[in-house]
Amino acid sequence: MAIRSFFLFILFFSSLSPVFSLYEDQVGLMDWHQQYIGKVKQAVFSSQRAGRKRVVVSTEENVIASLDLRHGEIFWRHLLGVEDVIDGIDIGLGKYVITLSSGGSILRSWNLPDGQMVWESSLQGPNHSKSFLLVPTNLKFDKDNVLVVFSNGRLHAISCIDGEVLWKKDFEAESFEVQQVIQPPGSDLIYVVGFAASSQFEMYQINAKNGELLKHESASFSSGFSGEVSLVSTETVVALDSTGSILLTISFQDGKISSQQTPISNLVEDSFGPAVIIPSSVSGIFAIKTDAVTVFIRVIGKGKLEVVEKTTHEIAVSDALSISKDQQAFALIQHASSEIHLTVKLAHDWDGNLLKESVKMEQQRGLVHKVFINNYIRTDRSYGFRVLIVMEDHSLLLLQQGEIVWSREDGLASIIDVTTSELPVERDGVSVAKVEHNLFEWLKGHMLKLKGTLMLASPEDMAAIQSMRLKSSEKSKMTRDHNGFRKLLIVLTRAGKLFALHTGDGRIVWSHLLRSLHKSEACQSPVGLNLYQWQVPHHHAMDENPSVLVVSRCGPSSDTPGVLSFVDTYTGKELSSLSLDHAVVQVIPLPYTDSTEQRLHLLIDADKHAHLYPKTSEALSIFKREFSNIYWYSVEDQNGIIKGHALQCKCTGEVADEFCFDTRDLWSVVFPSESEKIIATVTRKLNEVVHTQAKVVADQDVMYKYISRNLLFVATVAPKGSGEIGSVTPEESWLVAYLIDTVTGRILHRVTHHGSQGPVHAVFSENWVVYHYFNLRAHRYEMSVFEIYDQSRADNKDVWKLVLGKHNLTSPISLFSRPEVITKSQSYFFTHSLKAIAVTSTAKGITSKQLLLGTIGDQVLALDKRFLDPRRTVNPTQAEKEEGIIPLTDSLPIIPQSYVTHALRVEGLRGIITVPAKLESTVLVFAHGVDLFFTQLAPSRTYDSLTEDFSYALLLITIMALVAAIFVTWRLSERKELQEKWR
Repeated sequence: MAIRSFFLFILFFSSLSPVFSLYEDQVGLMDWHQQYIGKVKQAVFSSQRAGRKRVVVSTEENVIASLDLRHGEIFWRHLLGVEDVIDGIDIGLGKYVITLSSGGSILRSWNLPDGQMVWESSLQGPNHSKSFLLVPTNLKFDKDNVLVVFSNGRLHAISCIDGEVLWKKDFEAESFEVQQVIQPPGSDLIYVVGFAASSQFEMYQINAKNGELLKHESASFSSGFSGEVSLVSTETVVALDSTGSILLTISFQDGKISSQQTPISNLVEDSFGPAVIIPSSVSGIFAIKTDAVTVFIRVIGKGKLEVVEKTTHEIAVSDALSISKDQQAFALIQHASSEIHLTVKLAHDWDGNLLKESVKMEQQRGLVHKVFINNYIRTDRSYGFRVLIVMEDHSLLLLQQGEIVWSREDGLASIIDVTTSELPVERDGVSVAKVEHNLFEWLKGHMLKLKGTLMLASPEDMAAIQSMRLKSSEKSKMTRDHNGFRKLLIVLTRAGKLFALHTGDGRIVWSHLLRSLHKSEACQSPVGLNLYQWQVPHHHAMDENPSVLVVSRCGPSSDTPGVLSFVDTYTGKELSSLSLDHAVVQVIPLPYTDSTEQRLHLLIDADKHAHLYPKTSEALSIFKREFSNIYWYSVEDQNGIIKGHALQCKCTGEVADEFCFDTRDLWSVVFPSESEKIIATVTRKLNEVVHTQAKVVADQDVMYKYISRNLLFVATVAPKGSGEIGSVTPEESWLVAYLIDTVTGRILHRVTHHGSQGPVHAVFSENWVVYHYFNLRAHRYEMSVFEIYDQSRADNKDVWKLVLGKHNLTSPISLFSRPEVITKSQSYFFTHSLKAIAVTSTAKGITSKQLLLGTIGDQVLALDKRFLDPRRTVNPTQAEKEEGIIPLTDSLPIIPQSYVTHALRVEGLRGIITVPAKLESTVLVFAHGVDLFFTQLAPSRTYDSLTEDFSYALLLITIMALVAAIFVTWRLSERKELQEKWR
């Protein structure tokens, strides 16, 4: 019997394969893939004369990448782990990329041409500290030439050839905070300088050959230190005192410390507030920012300071670039309305300019955050300069000869929320010329397809067929289509910029850097939170544009004031913005709209007051009618508490207005902190459509799904099991799954998985929940499913009761009455660790469900929900086989053809979004991380439409042939009958 069930399973498995199959020429027709790297924080230009010019960058997304300087394309890239933050990057020997990461714990060498890793060294130390990487500019291919790394309170010398640690020197003083590690060019001395006990300046002189301590000097400064120090020469640094009002010029020439103090008021008149040093490595010059003024100061003589320029414009400064043995150049960029002014100067000659250009810049890119400069030799043997700039919206641009050579929208690597918008309705008429042209193209296309069907097409014809298929799909038009495939993906990035991406080809339709998320005096640290659909016109689709609501706040803390922005999704125009006088802790979209089709939203602040938006009398009257039917819940992860809330009355006190309401707690579920910790919660999608509540099972029996929008799935683990996988024994960890009614607080289902731990990834759809976790006993990942059914309707199975109306299907349901429910559950082993999980959703809810699993390999796998049916048995009955029940196995299959992303990877995968199309068989899928990927899925195949490559010409020819055959047959029959009659 076991062999028979296994054979049946293999047979079913093989029958599923064609469902997911994709022809080679179909890849790219319905999907697109875009690669990004994130906001660049460090860049190093390759100095190789031969080969293609490139720049190596590290980003805030922990990406190391090599970019083509001509076009900005990616030669190669590596995405390091979430915890493997990149601290430093440089190029050694002209052909190796050296990276320092993980708080200075890991040093790696990569091959510059292809990005292959050459070696890796682990660097440990006595205590945590800043990390510094020094790659000597005169490094030669010799084991005696070393890389110098300071990390974890220890100075290391590492061979540039094989990564071997040649020597190390500990700095065990706990209070010592290293600020700079300096090795003068051509010197065998290394200087390590920093602060101790906040008021002591320390200098260590180290022998670069063996790590021997040659000299240690210290000096006390009663005023203390604040911020970072700026290195103005190999033996001089500049720092600020603890008040930020005095500049300290500290020299350690020949190992002797000397200093000079200069009040900032002597340099900048009418300065208010503390100053900040702008990091730079330009020899002899540094910059400070005080209030709205940026001041450039030159160090002359023995610590004397001289102001060389003041500016009120926003400014960015590059590091120094050596253009000859004794000359250093650096770049300045200043903003002026719609332009930026680029100036390249010599470090020793402030008044002279090597280059001065103005470049037009879109205001939607914001301010310049970072500047990197590189030089080249022109044909006339003079110096030319190219500048790489990082903008406020995280985009990357290369400037050369007063023009933007290329740009990259790398802000799309840090998407924090996604929603969708419909495209405009097509209004324009169609000209006769266009109809004739389209008719000619239609005939030409079908003739080519006919040749392809008859295998008579040449390679040029096949290329033309592919080109016409892409063109005829009309997937990139800026109007709606009747199938609902063309939409706008509205995405909010970490930089506070909104993008509208066309689902047809992924192009950027518009982008907008929100004013409300721009740093200002009123909002110093704006943080974008979420996107919500604000207005979705249906009855006024020809007259009104849809809009979205962007919710943000003025700081990372949840009690900081909130900011609301309203943006037109057709144009990207910010319609209005509101600076709130209350915080935004929770946003509740309500299922009600006003006459303008604006959706009502309830915002909960830190004091548990509820605020209604939009603030109109019509919205208030609608809200009051539904006042008693509004419930919500809140989750306090740290305290292990889940609470249910309802509205009580209008606010009283200082915050009182007619749109503010007090709330009350209805119930609470408290998880004991010594045994359980909340690690995951999930609910159903608000817009999910359920086709039918009844589920017909084997033997024509009927089970009724328990459908409720007020169910919450909660997963908890033992406190010891909340760490990394394998950090505890199976006896010390357990995972508990709950299903809670959020109106009454009633626990409908509870199951414990002993010897299991997180992380937990879960998805909730219709009446079932699927969740993924790790089984410590089996040393494998598992996926569990449970389905919940309504027993109160179990008697509605008699046909005569349904015909005569003696049923309770139309009786009202109240969540306050105890529901009669049963659950069915099952667990399966699964091969992969997951990063994200989602479920397909369609317009009517008829099409079969598929789970979309974001694997640890940054791919998206589609898994049929039937594999996670809790009613699977080893030997299904004939009736169960007819229903589609798969024979039970202990593991879930991974079908190679089921990878939605094909052979592509969505690096740094963070989320999977599904959007129903108007065509019931199809669902739109968008996966985002550092990369973006979009595709269309048909879980039950396209049963309600013909494919785009369907040959209408062949169908027409077949019909004509049949008509001709019928006519010929009729004529022959008539002739035969006539001949028989004449006999």
